[in-house]
Amino acid sequence: MAEQLDLLADLLELEGEASFRVVAYRRAATRIRETAGSVAELALAGRAKELNGIGKTIEEKIVQVVESGEMHALTKRKNIVPPEVVLFMRLPGLGPKTAARIWRELGVTTVEELKHAAENEQLRTLTGLGAKTEERVLKALAEKKQEPSDRRLLGDGLGALLAVVNVLRAHPAAVEVSEAGSARRRKETFRDLDIIATATDAEALIDYFTKLRWVIEVVAKGPSKATVLSNDGLRFDLRVVPPESYGNLLQHFTGSKDHNVALRERAVKDGLSVSEYSITVVETGEELCYGSEAEVYERLGYQFIPPELRENAGELEAARKGELPRLVEPADIKGELHCHSTWSDGKNTLEQMALAARERGCDYLAITDHPRGTLAEQDLEIDQLNERLEPFRILRGIEVNIRADGSLSLPDEQLAKRDWVIASIHGAFDRSPTERVLAAMENPHVDMIGHLTARKINIRPPADVDVERVVGKAVETGTFLEINSQPNRLDLRDTHARLAGEAGVKIAVNTDAHELRALQHVEMGVAQARRAWLTKDQVLNTRSWPQIAKLSK
Repeated sequence: MAEQLDLLADLLELEGEASFRVVAYRRAATRIRETAGSVAELALAGRAKELNGIGKTIEEKIVQVVESGEMHALTKRKNIVPPEVVLFMRLPGLGPKTAARIWRELGVTTVEELKHAAENEQLRTLTGLGAKTEERVLKALAEKKQEPSDRRLLGDGLGALLAVVNVLRAHPAAVEVSEAGSARRRKETFRDLDIIATATDAEALIDYFTKLRWVIEVVAKGPSKATVLSNDGLRFDLRVVPPESYGNLLQHFTGSKDHNVALRERAVKDGLSVSEYSITVVETGEELCYGSEAEVYERLGYQFIPPELRENAGELEAARKGELPRLVEPADIKGELHCHSTWSDGKNTLEQMALAARERGCDYLAITDHPRGTLAEQDLEIDQLNERLEPFRILRGIEVNIRADGSLSLPDEQLAKRDWVIASIHGAFDRSPTERVLAAMENPHVDMIGHLTARKINIRPPADVDVERVVGKAVETGTFLEINSQPNRLDLRDTHARLAGEAGVKIAVNTDAHELRALQHVEMGVAQARRAWLTKDQVLNTRSWPQIAKLSK
């Protein structure tokens, strides 16, 4: 449905339709993608209009998709606009108006024809286009199609971002320094790493920032902002702002865009105008600047909204009513329920993993190595370590594969001897993944499903798992689900984890660590849980092991 709405928006742009209609369809597409439950079911019940950004017209279009497979308006426009013309709009310098002119005035309808037109200098025959346009088009067509990314994994940049923030805070001129943008909201991927600061001497802080030893290029530099590239390809944007507007600007540059748009639209109803620098009382013209975000939200009539929730997914309504949940914190996690050692494919020994987990404050660690040969020797080592490390406890765990036929890679008599059993899909992702997971959950020895959709961000798309059916089965069987904290997994994704949490399924935040340093990824998993609105009670491993064992019976 979201893809159809996005395509319809593209085609409307090509036809020169009013921008408000285009924006409405794109906003609705985003809302559908970010909604955990079934938008189709809501539309059929006449309740999709309850979602932000979806009105009666779009609800009717959703029903059309359910009933006939495609929105009628989209079918109509696809018969008018050649399909590849939409792709022209994705090329640098070719917006919808230019793409439409190339199609209508030159009769170019395919990417191959566009390449031919650029090579033969036909584009420059159109007013406003020249040789540089042709060069850009040919260069873009010659380059390999980018993967979902010019966006990088949050795990690639978050540590560096927080380190830079700390370095800037230590500068004598710095007063306040914070990360901002999508990284502050802990989105799974990012383009740029944003920093907002106040300073007694803005130019001194900017100059210091541009001369840090890892900076290889200063892309832009001014009296209040600068952009640099690091030696590992990260792009940092620093903006130094007036101290009296720090709260306003930090809120604005943290986003998300949808959150801020909804915030501003509601403020208008209250006689207020919100900009990045201030809140203006429309009737009097009084400008209100705030040094903290909490003051900004309070003046607008909201509880403080944690950055991870700022996606226009119901947080504004909840904050206005004072009903935001108290989100889980990293300090709430008591143990690790998914990790590997050299007994299977891990890089560190069982003892090293246990000591590192204990050092990080864990009370217990489930060693869930993939089954390889006999488990008796590993069990003996676990017993010996447990005697030495008490009260810290190592659990006899296992991660079994869910085969293509839905069976598990170990027999029940062996699973029955384990303290903790994870079942996961590791291959044949296109072969009935939902049915395989449901079959595994029927097994009384399976405690948890690992990395449910098996996605690898920027590498492999998620398997086509019917998450709603899985959540229903988890409720029925008492099976736990996992947020896998590996930066390229973060699986469950936030909306799916929220759906599961609201249904009453307990979710474990695990690292799936295969080496010592990966244990620190738990913090990213907790951030994902926070984005899913999860509380301490909804996260399984905020409990002691005896409490978990009691729940899993």
